[in-house]
Amino acid sequence: MEKAHADGFPLTTDSSEKQGVVCIFGTGDFGKSLGLKMLQCGYSIVFGSRNPQVSSLLPRVAEVLSYSEAASKSDIIILAMHREHYDSLTELVDCLKGKVLVDVSNNRKINQYPESNAEYLAQLVPGAHVVKAFNTISAWALQSGTLDASRQVFVCGNDSKAKHRVMDIARTLGLTPLDQGSLMAASEIENYPLQLFPMWRFPFYLSSVLCVFFFVYCAIREVIYPYVNGKTDATYRLAISIPNRVFPITALILLALVYLPGILAAILQLYRGTKYRRFPNWLDHWMLCRKQLGLVALGFAFLHVIYTLVIPIRYYVRWRLRNATITQALTNKDSPFITSYAWINDSYLALGILGFFLFLLLGITSLPSVSNMVNWREFRFVQSKLGYLTLVLCTAHTLVYGGKRFLSPLILRWSLPSAYILALIIPCAVLVLKLILIMPCIDKTLTRIRQGWERNSKYTQSALKGKSDI
Repeated sequence: MEKAHADGFPLTTDSSEKQGVVCIFGTGDFGKSLGLKMLQCGYSIVFGSRNPQVSSLLPRVAEVLSYSEAASKSDIIILAMHREHYDSLTELVDCLKGKVLVDVSNNRKINQYPESNAEYLAQLVPGAHVVKAFNTISAWALQSGTLDASRQVFVCGNDSKAKHRVMDIARTLGLTPLDQGSLMAASEIENYPLQLFPMWRFPFYLSSVLCVFFFVYCAIREVIYPYVNGKTDATYRLAISIPNRVFPITALILLALVYLPGILAAILQLYRGTKYRRFPNWLDHWMLCRKQLGLVALGFAFLHVIYTLVIPIRYYVRWRLRNATITQALTNKDSPFITSYAWINDSYLALGILGFFLFLLLGITSLPSVSNMVNWREFRFVQSKLGYLTLVLCTAHTLVYGGKRFLSPLILRWSLPSAYILALIIPCAVLVLKLILIMPCIDKTLTRIRQGWERNSKYTQSALKGKSDI
């Protein structure tokens, strides 16, 4: 079955656009998949194998030869083999001299060897032009044609002509080559497939810490406290009520943390009087993770919306409504309609709906397919101006929810305030700092610094004296 599939692989080539001959060392999954993809794109493929006679799963239109025979057929050789087998190439040093060797290998763990596989290959075959490429593309993606999530090909090498030839092959295959510089970048490229969500780790860890902290905090206030003081069993709150407090709190704090590093960066620039000094590493990493922080915050906001929608069908809520209705019927008394309460409730809901709508807009515009359709000014307007408006609406949503209870000592349990009060600390601080930074006297100085002005630079001092160093 598998042999028939390989032999019958549809070729969509045009003989008038026939590409060159490419040699592939290795007949494993990746070598076979890459060869089939290249055959589709018009290349003539020659496979090099230790045992050419047993390689029966390859297409019939491709030659399968020994390493030395295959190397003589092409000046571009793709090494689809593990680093452990590179030693066998020392016998082919003369055959490989002047040829382009494309290293596609990966390791089992990050920094497994002192040097990268590509640099090790260059040491074994000093006369060849080694290029690192295609290691971020999976064999399954090449076979199925689903390259949407793995279209980028990172390329590095010391010979520019060799790199350009490999990048041309990548473009022909429908991939997007990215030049990463010299072969020194091979270690970083080889680490890419081994990294598990590198830019998502900080948002995930931070959101996990926030969720655990506020879940325990709310459990102490709403489950343990009633049991200790009145032997009341409120453990049912652990399923819906407490998560529906934790999720919006986490979303609001994460949203505020998206904009806090930008404010800290502005304060540092004002303090230093220049933009030409690097930020601390922790601040750099924080700023690079802002998109991920915002998307995680949007996920928690979604959970809050879903949990809120199921509140009317909860047993506890239906039980309270039924008892309230029966009590009013027995006592023949009706609760008066209070307009101020209606305003507060409707305002709370309206602010939440508008905030969630803008939150969704921020998430949609952060998608590459959408962000590529807008210019930088439009993207900045949405992510900055509308982003702060989203933070204002979500913070106001929480403030209105608290209402007059903020100053009431009745909400304290073991001297612990409600969790939503703690959730407002960082968002309110961010909004206050931003309000200070947009004041004309401060914003003008900050704008000049970001345009290149320096407070204590030699050029600035000479310019103030009417002299110019240029």
